Amino acid sequence: MTTLIQGQFNDELKSRYLTYALSTIMSRALPDVRDGLKPVHRRLLYSMQLLRLDPSKGHKKCARVVGDVIGKYHPHGDQSVYDAMVRLAQEFSVRYPLVDGQGNFGSIDGDGAAAMRYTEARLTKVASCIMRDMDAGTVDYQDNYDESESEPIVMPGAFPNLLANGSSGIAVGLSTSIPPHNATELCAALMALLKTPSTRDETILNHIKGPDFPGGGVLIETKEAMSAAYASGKGSFRLRARWETEDMGRGGYQIVVTEMPYQVQKSKLVEKIADLMYQKKLPWLADVRDESAEEIRLVLEPKSRNVDANALMAAMFRLTDLEIRVSLNMHVITKSGRPALMSLKEALQAFLDHRREVLVRKSKWRLAKIAERLHILDAYKVVYLNLDEVIEIIKENDHPAPILMERFKIDDIQANAILDMRLRRLRKLEEMEIKTEYDGLVDEQSELQSILGSEDRQTEVLLEEVKDVKKEFGDARRTTVDHDEPAEVIPLEAQVEKEPVTVLLSAQGWIRGMKGHMDADAEAKYKEGDEEAFRVLCQSVDTLSFLTSQGRAFAISAAKLPAGRGFGEPLTLMVELQADEKIIELLNVEKGDKFLLASQKGLGFVVDGAGLQAQTKSGKQIMNCAKGDSLTFCRKVVGTQVAAIGATERMLTFPIDEVPELGRGKGVKLAALKGLDLVDICVFHEETGFGLINETGKRNQVFADYSLWAGKRAQVGKVLPHGFKNGAQFFVPDEPEGSEKKVEKEPVKTEEKPEEKKERVEELVAAITAPEKEISDEERQEQFDLLLGDDDD
Repeated sequence: MTTLIQGQFNDELKSRYLTYALSTIMSRALPDVRDGLKPVHRRLLYSMQLLRLDPSKGHKKCARVVGDVIGKYHPHGDQSVYDAMVRLAQEFSVRYPLVDGQGNFGSIDGDGAAAMRYTEARLTKVASCIMRDMDAGTVDYQDNYDESESEPIVMPGAFPNLLANGSSGIAVGLSTSIPPHNATELCAALMALLKTPSTRDETILNHIKGPDFPGGGVLIETKEAMSAAYASGKGSFRLRARWETEDMGRGGYQIVVTEMPYQVQKSKLVEKIADLMYQKKLPWLADVRDESAEEIRLVLEPKSRNVDANALMAAMFRLTDLEIRVSLNMHVITKSGRPALMSLKEALQAFLDHRREVLVRKSKWRLAKIAERLHILDAYKVVYLNLDEVIEIIKENDHPAPILMERFKIDDIQANAILDMRLRRLRKLEEMEIKTEYDGLVDEQSELQSILGSEDRQTEVLLEEVKDVKKEFGDARRTTVDHDEPAEVIPLEAQVEKEPVTVLLSAQGWIRGMKGHMDADAEAKYKEGDEEAFRVLCQSVDTLSFLTSQGRAFAISAAKLPAGRGFGEPLTLMVELQADEKIIELLNVEKGDKFLLASQKGLGFVVDGAGLQAQTKSGKQIMNCAKGDSLTFCRKVVGTQVAAIGATERMLTFPIDEVPELGRGKGVKLAALKGLDLVDICVFHEETGFGLINETGKRNQVFADYSLWAGKRAQVGKVLPHGFKNGAQFFVPDEPEGSEKKVEKEPVKTEEKPEEKKERVEELVAAITAPEKEISDEERQEQFDLLLGDDDD
């Protein structure tokens, strides 16, 4: 049968929508300020207590708990109830879990929990603390939805759950977002409020440093903003991931994220970072890897060792959820059953008021129980004082209760208690126990009466309760609070798009960057009288290094170079070069590169490419050159052998391992040059050998078998092959991939002309017959080595 309702449509719509809104606010979205629980959470914990799932007992299937909840108290979907239960068990979601789960309850990556038929659960000690004394008359009960069961309206809540675990929810016209806090700090603030109820909000913040999230992190917020948020009950906090750098050697590093922001799913974050890299919005990031096991370990690998870690993370914070905003919106349900926006102090005070009310109700309930027990114990005293007479009355009368009541002036409750006594309780020991119990109850009664009669005494009891909670559940803070706003420095590399660049440096020191990679034979225009000195192919985000004749290293970003139009700009405008200082090499150093540095006088060492990156305009001293010497050669270490040619027209090869690796220094002697200059030097693979260029510039011959000139570092070496004594230089042959190496079976033989041999013999005789005052022993030995290098008779 259809019932017609007459009325205004607007009025009916408002009425029904208001009913729906109130139901959403009161029964779903907002927590109670007293116990910090929503109805679904309260019903879950109460059902688990009725199932005796105490922390000291075993687990039971979650399906059993969910079934009781939706069957008795919460007539909603089972999945929503189970989801609420799962969250209470997740250590990464709840600061102090209320459910001890056994099985798969999800992960920080966003993985869902296993079905409720597979998982098991029981209460935690924190949950037991929230429900402590619930059967001691401390809270009121209400009928469930079908009036077949009763459920608590609120929990006694000895633990400050609202602020410790926080809460979030969206209702109609209202929402709440309360971040979790540290129990130790909350207890300290509660004790301060108990001792001084007039404590100001600013003073409370001396105890509560800010939110304390389960996953840690770093809270970035000023004291003023945090104080304003807590005083009004509305605001937000900036939360960042915690990270550190790991040294990978040779100047390289990687960033490791060890703590994630609250409620950020790691797997989705990795996907977001990878997508930004694909879109080329993170060109300075080379790779992202999730190496997490039990501990979080998210690895960020920079594209270059030159990328500043702080600047890189600043960009990551700006573009990803490695930094989030955590809102504070303290809408709660008050004791009166109405929603309200509270400040931090008001929420703490509401908790203390609830605990004071629980203490009073518990004391009154206990006093009533003590009075009942003392009433019975008075009857027992009558028995022991008149034992024989009581026994006689019971033996001789079919209805002894009225007679006992009349004889000993007791009521029917006491008389029935006497008649219900067992014979074993008539022993002497039982009489003593009853007397001890009676005295103890009298003392407890006096104590409870003093509590009810004095608010100061109530405050003392509450202080002891808070201290016990702090001792049992207090722990160290996980989230670090940083009140100083960090300086956000974004490097130029993060502001330009990665693209190919050809850097040209002229002989007169003019430098420019051309877009794209130019071919080796492509022509470039220079000023009249000037010519090309170096051409380097790189990317716009690269930092180039160049070395000078005075042994200094400079660095400059490719993105800072003038565009290709015109002839560029003088390098002296960008770095501080001296008048007689020349550029001897321009490098695009990659991770792991090493270089052999050699001076004009034959001193040298190996340097890590990372050491050639200078951060200052004045450069970085790499090689200490003596007076009359200068840095002349820089060769990339691409092989295992070194070949050197001196002005002595001798050549020496030796292993690169004999050259030390230094960060800075003078170096060691590479070859004995007898005061002359080093003509050329190269690094090559022993499998491929090296080549020589004659004075005409022609690549004349490749020597795969170099055993004739093999020796040790600092030796003189052997004479050059015939035809290379004037202006010989090295080149390293290119080897096509997959091709076999051509190795000469026999070393190259060079015949010495008679006049050359005669001249060398005369020099040998002069060296032998030289007086001691004209030549030292060391020089004499070098002369012998020089003239007898090819083992002539």
